[in-house]
Amino acid sequence: MLSVKEATDRILAAFAPLGPEVVALDQAVGRVLAQPVTARLAHPPQAVSAMDGYAVRSADVQQLPLRLKIVASIAAGTLPERAIGAGEAARIFTGAALPQGADAIVIQENTEKDGDHVRIVDGGAAIQGKHIRTAGNDFAEGQLGIPAGSRLTPSDIGLAAAMNWPWLTVARKPRVAIISTGNELVQPGETLKPGQIIASNGFALAAFVTQCGGEAINLGIARDEESALADLIDRAAGADLLLTSGGASVGEHDLVQSVLRAKGMALDFWKIAMRPGKPLMFGTLGTAAGALKVIGLPGNPVSAIVTSTLFVGPAIARMLGVTELGPHIVKARLAIDLPANDQRQDYLRSSVIEDERGFVATPFGKQDSAMLSALSKSGGLVIRPPNSPAIKAGTEVEMVRLG
Repeated sequence: MLSVKEATDRILAAFAPLGPEVVALDQAVGRVLAQPVTARLAHPPQAVSAMDGYAVRSADVQQLPLRLKIVASIAAGTLPERAIGAGEAARIFTGAALPQGADAIVIQENTEKDGDHVRIVDGGAAIQGKHIRTAGNDFAEGQLGIPAGSRLTPSDIGLAAAMNWPWLTVARKPRVAIISTGNELVQPGETLKPGQIIASNGFALAAFVTQCGGEAINLGIARDEESALADLIDRAAGADLLLTSGGASVGEHDLVQSVLRAKGMALDFWKIAMRPGKPLMFGTLGTAAGALKVIGLPGNPVSAIVTSTLFVGPAIARMLGVTELGPHIVKARLAIDLPANDQRQDYLRSSVIEDERGFVATPFGKQDSAMLSALSKSGGLVIRPPNSPAIKAGTEVEMVRLG
């Protein structure tokens, strides 16, 4: 059996960033930037007021109180029509361009209007540059705003808009086809017959792919018949990755490997020294540029999600050109003692709290790989390397952070 690291390295080596596409700015949130965003203009393009008040010469506003003549009123979006001279002031509003000659703003709370004059009261003394946003204060023309490989947040979208980009070049979403296998599976909402269970993996995996930035194509359930499985595999043509759940072992009813091999899949590996998720398969169907990568996930729901977190998520990130491939590993302190581990690397579903010293993890007593309820409550997966000795509460461990 391969180690988790060996399996990760071999999977990631098989993937490369996909080509770019251009999308409208309002469709770009959550996408991964394929080309950097640099400012197409300075912001602000000229010095502007940061407050409502009066634009003045700081040299005039030192000995208070005093009166200055109001010679202009400047709103945001308009340009000053004249300069400010000695003993003069201009009424100005937030975001309005600073008139020539002015080098400070007195906020309106420190003023009293007196006809065509303004009285600057105590507390209104101005120093040069006070309440002024200088030209290029936020960013200069040509400045890098968002590097390639960034997953775009709402703040990034705002910055790209401010930098005058109505569209962005992003990585194409990986198309990920998903097939669930097994005669025992029925869709949510259907009536269960004896021996049947609800098929949850397809929905969980589709949600996971979408969360990672991919395009999920849920092809449904393949019955334990070679023709049924072959038909769904054919429908995955054009995808960048095929995920199967269940049926990847070599039992009498486990048909995934044999059907894929019959279609020409080159098997890279099968079985990883980990728990949950030992019976994971990886291979390539077809050759050259159109080859379809295949990850055969275990059928147990927890195993399918844990192995997706460890292997599928990083593969999608690689196709998107993301710099950080994950999973997100942090340090945590154990809240309970743990016994020695065997030769497989364990990923223990755990509740997680955070205190002033960091994360504290409490592995659940039951680690059954069919218990979705425990996984749903988990904040992390405590990692227990192979052949680890028993450890006490308070020991620092590595943990895959979930959520």
